[in-house]
Amino acid sequence: MWNQPSKHWLMTVAVLGLLVPAWMPGQDQPAPGQAKQPQYKDQAEYTLYDAILKDTTPKTRLDKLQEWQTKYASTEFEKQRKALFLDTYVKLNQPKDAVAEAKLILADDPKDFTSLYYTMYFTRALVGDKPTPELLDQGEKATTALLANIDTPPPNVTPEQWKGARPPVEALGHTTLGWIAMQRKGWDAAEGEFQKSLQLDPNNGEVYFFMGTVIVSQKNPQKMSAGLFYFARAATYEGTGGLAPAGRQQALSYVQRAYKGYHGSDEGFNDLVTAAKAGATPAADYHIVSAGEIADKARKSQEAQDAEDAKNPQLKLWKDIKTQLTGADGATYFSSNMKDALLPTLKGKVVKLDPELKPKTVVLALEDGTTPDATLKFEMPLAGKVDPGTELTFEGVPASYTASPYMVVFNVEPDKLHGWTGKNPPRAPVRKKATASN
Repeated sequence: MWNQPSKHWLMTVAVLGLLVPAWMPGQDQPAPGQAKQPQYKDQAEYTLYDAILKDTTPKTRLDKLQEWQTKYASTEFEKQRKALFLDTYVKLNQPKDAVAEAKLILADDPKDFTSLYYTMYFTRALVGDKPTPELLDQGEKATTALLANIDTPPPNVTPEQWKGARPPVEALGHTTLGWIAMQRKGWDAAEGEFQKSLQLDPNNGEVYFFMGTVIVSQKNPQKMSAGLFYFARAATYEGTGGLAPAGRQQALSYVQRAYKGYHGSDEGFNDLVTAAKAGATPAADYHIVSAGEIADKARKSQEAQDAEDAKNPQLKLWKDIKTQLTGADGATYFSSNMKDALLPTLKGKVVKLDPELKPKTVVLALEDGTTPDATLKFEMPLAGKVDPGTELTFEGVPASYTASPYMVVFNVEPDKLHGWTGKNPPRAPVRKKATASN
């Protein structure tokens, strides 16, 4: 699927008549100042030539051309004959013969548009799966020459006609140079050529696939997101110039595997597909997070958490307890590991006192300082009171808990509570009643 350019490249220029060979239909007398026109050797050559021009069946026309070449090895119509051979080989889809004929024409006229075009067009078919330096150089030379003269309309083509026909020809030129660079593993050069091709003709699923290939092959982490995008674009673009259904499915299967390998999971793949359907190129800030980035972020987060836990071991202990108690086996964990056992020191902030003065119950927020999650019970009232937000530490014995809302009830001895600053107000002085003097 990747060794022959799409037929629309050929049809676009052929329909406009740019690749029709310029041969002489008769022996018109030259106008004053013009070069002498070619002459037939005899009536038989004229008859054969006329039959060739009228034959619209490529196979039988080739037979006549070969007969002409055999009977008239030397002819004043050599230029026209070579052009007819080239045109016939193209119609028979014989790349090797077509390019060989084009080389003969280019030997006389290095800028011949038709010969340069077909040498470029058939490069990939000739190279196949076993590229040789000679064939790649041949295709590169012809394509470079064609693009060097791209501003000049081909013979017998008006500037207005060329304005419409030029973009697909130029796009194919850059695609061909990109493909040649890709065979040489010149990934950066290939990417640049494919970019130029897509700017001229964004409706080409094959070039999207090539773009994905050369970008991913660069193994540049900063560009992998774009590479996966272009693969997804090749897989999802269904308009003119898109890949055939089998080709799109092949591209989709590949990008699904590549995405999972890069990202570490299928999560977010549908977002990639949506983005590829919506636009021809990825946004400048488009980014797919890699598995390595995810792992690095998790590592840094864990390191930060470990540092925080080291600074606040009480909070770490409390979070671990909460994880166990809110899990599926919370009740078993509580009865086996916590109930009626004195726990190490925990720390929290006062949320509520009950009653507000001389409380026997203190509600604390251990995890975030505001959400109540621990209730301390005392047999005897505490002295006075403290303000909400006061930080206390304690060692308590768990008596019960609820998972939702999360709350653990502790029985606490007064000497196991630390940071309580409440004081009972002093008693009012007792006045003695005055007694009557005797």
